[in-house]
Amino acid sequence: MNLGLLKLFLIIIIFSSNLIAEPLQKKYANFKLLDKISNKITKIVIGVDNSIIVEALNISVYSCFTEPPDKIPENYVLIDVIENYSNKEKSIYKGWMISSSPEITPLEHPIYDLWLIGCSNDNTS
Repeated sequence: MNLGLLKLFLIIIIFSSNLIAEPLQKKYANFKLLDKISNKITKIVIGVDNSIIVEALNISVYSCFTEPPDKIPENYVLIDVIENYSNKEKSIYKGWMISSSPEITPLEHPIYDLWLIGCSNDNTS
C-alpha cells in the first residue's frame, strides 16, 4: 500500500471523529406555556429527572440535549405531559420536543400550548 494513501486514510479517520459531535446533555429544560383562554404565557424551568405541576398539567422531563457550539443551534427534550382534571389523569404528550420546530412535535391541547425554548445547566434561564 502506498505510504501517501495510508497517511491520507489516517488523517481522514482522525478528523472524522470531530465531524460527528455528540449532543451535550444539560440539567434543565426551559419552556413557555400558553394558556389560550387567559392568553397568559408562563416561563417554566424543569430539572432533568424532575416534574412540575403547572395549571392542570404535570410535566416530567427525562432528558435535555443541545448541539455543541460549533453546530447549528438545536435543543431536544424528552418529556411526558399528563393532564389532571377532576382527579382524572390522562397522558396527552409523551416523546421528544424540538426547539427549532415546535410545529413538528406539538403539544395538541384545546387550552394549552407548550414549547421548548432551550436546555441549560442553570435554572435561571
